[in-house]
Amino acid sequence: MKVCLLQIDFYLGGCRSLKEKRQRLKGIRDRFGRAANVAVCESHHQDVLKRAQWTFVASAGSRDVVDKTLMDIERNLLFSVDAELVNVEREWLI
Repeated sequence: MKVCLLQIDFYLGGCRSLKEKRQRLKGIRDRFGRAANVAVCESHHQDVLKRAQWTFVASAGSRDVVDKTLMDIERNLLFSVDAELVNVEREWLI
């Protein structure tokens, strides 16, 4: 079993309220948390207006499957979220 953690930090320029922040990041958990091999959560900066960090954990029998899953998530977020991806880190746990 291979397990990898993906942390993505977002910058939400021009964000004026926590309500706007939630709206701009809406759907991340629903979109990616449905996959059988992925867990997702907002992991940091919950009460900061212009910052957010989301963590994704993927597992599979092969490293290639985990890598593809996380690359797909990263690519999708790059084009679908109204925020700038400012930092992306991966950590292989197993």
